[in-house]
Amino acid sequence: METKLDAFAEVLDGPVYVVTVAAGGKRSGCVVGFASQCSIRPPRFMVWLSTLNHTFRVARGASHLAVHVLDQDQRLLAELFGGETGDQVDKFAQVDWWPSAAGIPLLAGACAWFVGRIETRIDGGDHVGFLLTPTEVSPPVRTAPALLRYSDVKEIDPGHPA
Repeated sequence: METKLDAFAEVLDGPVYVVTVAAGGKRSGCVVGFASQCSIRPPRFMVWLSTLNHTFRVARGASHLAVHVLDQDQRLLAELFGGETGDQVDKFAQVDWWPSAAGIPLLAGACAWFVGRIETRIDGGDHVGFLLTPTEVSPPVRTAPALLRYSDVKEIDPGHPA
């Protein structure tokens, strides 16, 4: 079903992210296309999670999320986190990771990441926005990578409908 925003959104090709979370003894992670820095001072970043997603259900009880940037060579990581659901698969058993200071899984292969404290949640319809304040950040990247973008992953069959 087309919406009035489809024609506009069709020309966008933004980066995709892998968001990870841990809460209530559970870990989860998913590919996210709706995310952006939204403030410089204070630094803030907004991530939108589908309400149908396993990661969203875990994130409802979380205090922090981690946001990972992938480069174009990391499509397999995007396929795992975008094409499988945490309802059925332990994605973290298939990748190298370590816990952040807040206990959030950090993906060893990501070219950059940050952990953010959840300041608030905003209902956006079929997605909920998580406003994050950075608390941990990966080491600086020396050269800007060619980021994995929506056009690189749009053919992945999602683990859950968006």
